Amino acid sequence: QVQLVESGGGLVQAGGSLRLSCTASGSAFNIYNMAWYRQGPGKQRELVARISRDGFTNYADSVKGRFTISRDNAKNTVYLQMNSLKAEDTAVYHCNANLIAYDAWGPGTQVTVSS
Repeated sequence: QVQLVESGGGLVQAGGSLRLSCTASGSAFNIYNMAWYRQGPGKQRELVARISRDGFTNYADSVKGRFTISRDNAKNTVYLQMNSLKAEDTAVYHCNANLIAYDAWGPGTQVTVSS
């Protein structure tokens, strides 16, 4: 099993940038596919970006060209670099670790973008 803790959220003006981090503990980090999800006010949780254990990435259409997901297996950490932030990016961002039928979630970090 793996435990996840996110950090790096906060309040930022539209057009600004933030970098989220998610640090894992408890198991071999490099075997997991990692992802960032978000849940905005009154919305369902949605996939933002995913990076496989082999380093392949994919993104939601709404963030392509603005967000970048990366991982550092030596630090047991996955990152989400968010640029050109928009008010609609406001949400709680959750880190996810997936291995076949197993999923672990972090508690989330709040990102608020003021327009």
